[in-house]
Amino acid sequence: MSRIKKFGEAVRTLRNSRGYTQEELAEKAGIHVNSVSLVERGLTPPTLDTICSIADALEIRVSDLVKEMETR
Repeated sequence: MSRIKKFGEAVRTLRNSRGYTQEELAEKAGIHVNSVSLVERGLTPPTLDTICSIADALEIRVSDLVKEMETR
């Protein structure tokens, strides 16, 4: 599985564990909901800014998000 898909699965898992919808995560991260959808489905590589925004919205460090990705 590609890193992009693994990252997307990690984001989806963490989002769901917090009970956020894609819309709520997008709002908290300050990004468009379509961006969240594309990232979660592994259809687009996220920019560093998007990765940082998602991590902030999930209230975790980027390194923890990467660790979650590595478990996929």
